[in-house]
Formats: sequence, C-alpha cells, structure tokens
Amino acid sequence: MNPISNLIEKINRQDLWDRELILERNEYLKVKGSIDTNIYLVVEGALRIFVIDEYEEHTIRFGYKNNLIASLDSFLNEKPSDFYIQALKKTTVKVINKKSYQSFITSSQETEQLWLAILENFVLQQMERERDILTSSPVERYKRVLERSPQLFQEIPNKYIASYLRMTPETLSRIKKS
Repeated sequence: MNPISNLIEKINRQDLWDRELILERNEYLKVKGSIDTNIYLVVEGALRIFVIDEYEEHTIRFGYKNNLIASLDSFLNEKPSDFYIQALKKTTVKVINKKSYQSFITSSQETEQLWLAILENFVLQQMERERDILTSSPVERYKRVLERSPQLFQEIPNKYIASYLRMTPETLSRIKKS
C-alpha cells in the first residue's frame, strides 16, 4: 500500500476528519492571499492548484479521488499563499485541520514515517516536474505525465492539462492525435 493510502486509511479509522465540503464546478476552495492550514481528501471530483501571473494561469498540481491536496506553503508556514485551489467539477472533500493532523502525525513513529515518506515523494515529484518543464520537449512532457499519471487524462479537462504541461490546448491536442 502506498504511503498516502495508508495514511488516509489510518485517519479514516480514527475518524479524524473535521467536516465534509461540497464544491460546485469552478468554486474556489482557496484563493490567493488567504491562509489555509487544512489538508483535504478528495472523495469525489477534481481540483487544481494554480497561480496567476500578469499574463495567464499556471496549473501546478491536481487532486482527484483518493488524493490529498493542500496549499502546502500556507499549511506549513501559516502565512498567506499565492495559490488558488479550484474545483474543476462538482467535488466533495473531507477536511482535517492542522492541529488535529499534527496531533495524529506525532501520535506514533509509524505515522511520522508515513508523513515523511509523503513529503519526500512530493519533493521528488516536484523536482521531476521542474526538470521536465526546463529540459523536455512538449511531446516528452506529455509522454512522461501520461506514464506517471494516466488517470489524470480521464479526470481532468485538456485545457488544464495543457496549462500543467506548459503548452497550449492546441499543442496538446496535436500531440495526443500523433
């Protein structure tokens, strides 16, 4: 079992979720400039984390069924973040606040190790993504993401995948057809 699934199972067994939220399509879970110290479990639906520069939106990450998602910078430092989290379709999430989560994580060496493994995996994913964006062609980026996360292409609309891959929707469409 992967660390995230294992962690979710443990949280579920202890019934630590504070509440459940239902977001409508395009509704924001978090907006730029806000502090969000919660972690969310996507029960149904899909979310994206993105930033906006002066010219366009840049999708950073996705969350769909059985994924944990958070504004990790705000969660860790308890300061406002530049990130937005938006529902891409009707989405249900379970919420656990930082205090409850930290108490749970520090309750055993096993849960601390799970959290560390999740953070390490996240850092490695981010490094791989940065390398892809800086060094790979659009076709190579597409192939690598398809190999790593085939479910992404069933859950997420192409225009957001294109943003994530740093290409236009038209380029993604051409790559998918070839």
